[in-house]
Amino acid sequence: MNEPQEKWTEIIEARHSLLDLKLKEVWNYKDLVYMFVKRDFISGFKQTILGPTWFFINPIFTTITFLIVFGKIARLPTDGAPPLLFYLSGVTLWNYFSSCLLGTSSTFVGNAGIFGKVYFPRLVTPVSIVISNLMRFGVQFLLFLLVWMYYLFKGEIHPNLWMLATPFLIILMAFFALGTGMIFSSLTTKYKDLSMLLVFGVNLYMYATPVIYPTSSLPGFFKKLAFYNPLTGIFECFKYAWLGVGDFSPVMLAVSTCIILLLLMTGTLIFNKVEKTFMDTV
Repeated sequence: MNEPQEKWTEIIEARHSLLDLKLKEVWNYKDLVYMFVKRDFISGFKQTILGPTWFFINPIFTTITFLIVFGKIARLPTDGAPPLLFYLSGVTLWNYFSSCLLGTSSTFVGNAGIFGKVYFPRLVTPVSIVISNLMRFGVQFLLFLLVWMYYLFKGEIHPNLWMLATPFLIILMAFFALGTGMIFSSLTTKYKDLSMLLVFGVNLYMYATPVIYPTSSLPGFFKKLAFYNPLTGIFECFKYAWLGVGDFSPVMLAVSTCIILLLLMTGTLIFNKVEKTFMDTV
């Protein structure tokens, strides 16, 4: 009698093409993404006194610090927007970007123990980091909305229909953090001191991004330089949409989109290449 042939639902084999990203396979592991998101949320506040209230404490204290240092002492302009709301909008966006970037950049090193024991699409890990930080962003964005509504009722801000582009801006930030994070994650498997350089670089990058100042306050050369910062279009569009201020143009956002998509594609390809051999170097 002929024995029935076994049908395999999953075949694990070495990839032979950098373009073979197996995104469908990542979708099939969506339950694992959910588990990683849940793990990050629980572990982030386990054995803490205030728990998830840190979602609110961080942006509140950071905004107050910026308000005192850059608003009262340095007297940086805010293009006529209420300083508290201006700084809070920048802090809300920046917290999401920096958390995603730093979290994604340690994908290989931080999960080497799991990667060495069981197979799953490695892209699941950075994707789950971006999603888990999106939950934190949602809570902080709620805080921003409460303050925003206060100034809206006072008539001190003039929002416009560009608010509808907010989901697109968030996706762009996620893609930028994901692409750049995967590049650094791939490099840190071989050069571990790059992780320390990245933390330092992210802190400096905040001052090269219109978080605490509008681009309209920059002198000529630096204003042109800021135009090619991928985050400039995102931050300026967000502030223009919700506060009605800023030196925003659709061209600026288009430039940001093109640069971010290029970085995302590059980061994914590098991540795909390093994935095959990172266990030998990590």
